[in-house]
Amino acid sequence: MRSYLFELKEGLLISLKAIRANKIRSVLTTLGIIIGVWAVVTMSTAIQGIDQAFQKGVSSLGSDNLYIDKWAWFNNDIPWWELRNRKNLSMDDYEKYAQMAKLPQAIAPTQWTRQTVTHDEKSLEFVNIQGTIDDYIRTTNLSFSDGRFFNELESKGSRNVAVLGHEIANKLFDNSYIVNQYIRIKGQKFKVIGVLEEQGSWVMGDFNPDNQVFVPIGTVFKYMQRENSRSITINVRAASSLDIDNVKEEAVAVMRRVRGLTYDQKNDFSINQQEGLLSAINDTVGVIQVAGLFITGLALFVGAIGIMNIMFVSVKERTKEIGIRKAIGAKRRTILGQFISESAVICLLGGMIGLGLALLSSLIMNQIDFPTTVQVDAVVLAVVISVMTGIFSGLAPAYTAAKMDPVEALRYE
Repeated sequence: MRSYLFELKEGLLISLKAIRANKIRSVLTTLGIIIGVWAVVTMSTAIQGIDQAFQKGVSSLGSDNLYIDKWAWFNNDIPWWELRNRKNLSMDDYEKYAQMAKLPQAIAPTQWTRQTVTHDEKSLEFVNIQGTIDDYIRTTNLSFSDGRFFNELESKGSRNVAVLGHEIANKLFDNSYIVNQYIRIKGQKFKVIGVLEEQGSWVMGDFNPDNQVFVPIGTVFKYMQRENSRSITINVRAASSLDIDNVKEEAVAVMRRVRGLTYDQKNDFSINQQEGLLSAINDTVGVIQVAGLFITGLALFVGAIGIMNIMFVSVKERTKEIGIRKAIGAKRRTILGQFISESAVICLLGGMIGLGLALLSSLIMNQIDFPTTVQVDAVVLAVVISVMTGIFSGLAPAYTAAKMDPVEALRYE
């Protein structure tokens, strides 16, 4: 065992000397490994960051929610034209459902529109304006950095009050004193009464609370959109995740009564859940992972071929050295270990450079609001990939060196 460790130590020392003696060649050889490790670690941190941001965003909306809508969001087998031809959900439908449903913890209608929002000289176009009622806050887990949500009096009175998402507030205001200031939506002044904390829902599109402005639903109908011109969505929250199936069954039964459907008529509404959002993002992440693995595998393959070629050149250049070592008693395993360790060290150095570039890329991506999360498994993955690539790349050259005849090697010029 001691002799084996001594041989390993000597092999590593010889390998490091060979790498130092050919610095430029070693650096150029590792480019494929650098690119491959950079790609796999960057992909891993980006996917984990996106997944965490999405999960946080979903949790901010409430994991026990159902959404009664004219449209089915995901995994839908109904033709789009059938969905389009459904009768809009109206405020009257919401009121009847709210009276008849017994199981939900909270119910709130929502109506979406896109408008330009201004404050002083700053203007944001195509901002998601969500009209709703005071009970909406009970259907979510939203938290506030300042202020509050509108109350029942402001909601029923269709007051010109607004709650801003985190990003909207940052883009429109330069200071921290936002509550009680005014914004304009479609020419109307709205008093800001609350600002949401950052929810981190980067990938949620229209569901992202950070990029929304919340106003009483009556003001949407008064200033921005005629009532019944578009279908509303009814947000329903169960008391707990254990009750979600019961609440869903009740919602289907109640909505069929509300919509006046007979037993043989199909539902002209959909009950959507956040599992659809999770499924959609998982499908997207899966595609990204496959593409990323292909690119990473290609870069590592090219890098491995480059290292193998350079190691063959190294074996050729050091034929006489190999012959001398074998002539004075070096075993095959010693020569084999020397060249495999040299290949592994070169790849490991390239992997460390690639890891450093990936960490730098992660920092830059975070600065431009692209969420990334660096975890220990990404670092371990980089090290393992580097070492394994080095071992496999060095096997053939090392075997060639180990089986050389010492007499023929000493005659090599």
